[in-house]
Amino acid sequence: QVQLVESGGGLVQAGGSLRLSCAASGSIFSINAMGWYRQAPGKERELVATITSGGSTKTADSVKGRFTISRDNAKNTVYLQMNSLKPEDTSVYYCNALILRSITLRVGDYWGQGTQVTVSS
Repeated sequence: QVQLVESGGGLVQAGGSLRLSCAASGSIFSINAMGWYRQAPGKERELVATITSGGSTKTADSVKGRFTISRDNAKNTVYLQMNSLKPEDTSVYYCNALILRSITLRVGDYWGQGTQVTVSS
């Protein structure tokens, strides 16, 4: 009914850049907020950045100044521009969205399958 699909992950050298995309599709009435999380092996999932429908953003201190979150409301898509990548950024990145579904008007918290980002030294 509702799904999130991430893309844009890959292998890059330290100092390089990647741009992640996440598109939401299905019976969507509105999307209140979207965000990016990451989880490395043996570690807990952590918040990277979030953005509301109005454009308000929050970014984790660990990536502030390097990562930028943005959103295209018309396309139900959120982006994460990652610059000055470091080896410690290596992780699986997950897209998240708080969505009000159409017809039923029920709210749900949805997650994508994740996309791997690997930063080599």
